[in-house]
Amino acid sequence: MKQGIPQGRLERALRALARTTRTAQLGLADLEARLYRRELANTPVGAPVLVAGLPRGGTTMLLRVLAGCPEFAAHHGRDFPFVLCPLLWQAWTRPFQRPRAPRERVHADGILVTPDSPEALEEVLWTTFWPDHYRATSIAPWPSCDDPEFAAFYAAHRRKIVLLRARSDRRAHRYLAKNNAHLARLPALWSLLPDATVVVPFRAPTAHAASLLRMHRHFTALQARDPAARRGMAELGHFEFGLDLRPLDFGGWLRGRSLAQAHELGFWLEYWCAAHQHVLALADDPRLVLVDFDALAAHRDVTVLAKRLGIVEVAALQHAAATLQPPPEHRELATTAPTAAREPALALHRELLRAANRP
Repeated sequence: MKQGIPQGRLERALRALARTTRTAQLGLADLEARLYRRELANTPVGAPVLVAGLPRGGTTMLLRVLAGCPEFAAHHGRDFPFVLCPLLWQAWTRPFQRPRAPRERVHADGILVTPDSPEALEEVLWTTFWPDHYRATSIAPWPSCDDPEFAAFYAAHRRKIVLLRARSDRRAHRYLAKNNAHLARLPALWSLLPDATVVVPFRAPTAHAASLLRMHRHFTALQARDPAARRGMAELGHFEFGLDLRPLDFGGWLRGRSLAQAHELGFWLEYWCAAHQHVLALADDPRLVLVDFDALAAHRDVTVLAKRLGIVEVAALQHAAATLQPPPEHRELATTAPTAAREPALALHRELLRAANRP
């Protein structure tokens, strides 16, 4: 299933077709660029914003808050499964689109979605062009993103998403994407998008690790019961949890570790440290915005975030942020954190807070 929306027979067939025709879709993407070249050429595109970070760190909620600003254009659930040719897919499916009542997504975390909700679909592009980075049990970081073919495709794709959203609201002109794996592409990603701002939310490490462990257990059990759920995550390029877990291998931190350890809290605390050490090393770059998600969810103060991102309609951002709620702490899991892993994580968290609150 996709984000908690039940699959019918036709939807399953379309997803299977999309899964097996990636190369053909690249050809269709070139065709749609020619078919819509005039409309695309007349579509203004501003500086993009990318939301990245470890899952369960607030990336989904931050995407939804930012997508509440009319200047941003994000992928929607309706753009799936033919993500690579979004204009043609929209044209083909528009006559059949119907409103759907909100449903809880497959994560079972209380977040409700519809086909018009902003979605994290961009990783489909990266799995298509960079398959060698997706190893059997990990994902290798990108020391470089220099591929002219991908650069051209990615730029065209961003403009297509802006065009799709601008058809509904002409104020939309800035591409917005949530892609957790972008953490493994920094700073190389900026060679493709030098004007992009990357927003990285983070949470207190023990609570964050407990949430990661809980979700890994949830998806492991779900995918064991339902192979379609496993295929669905793979189709999206999401390997954060479950039977196909592939952590981002920052600095080779996975060396000597087994994924069987992912059922222990210490594994996720070590992952948290590896990821945020990588982020902290880039904290001086003004294009990186660190967000203390615990504080943001508690106080809903988006003043600094609006300023850092150059958001024009701040009232819209404030309205969207009013929906934020502090994430659950999962204390029953958090208490199992080993001291040897907890202390370095707490020290690193203090450094992140200092960097995030730096004037």
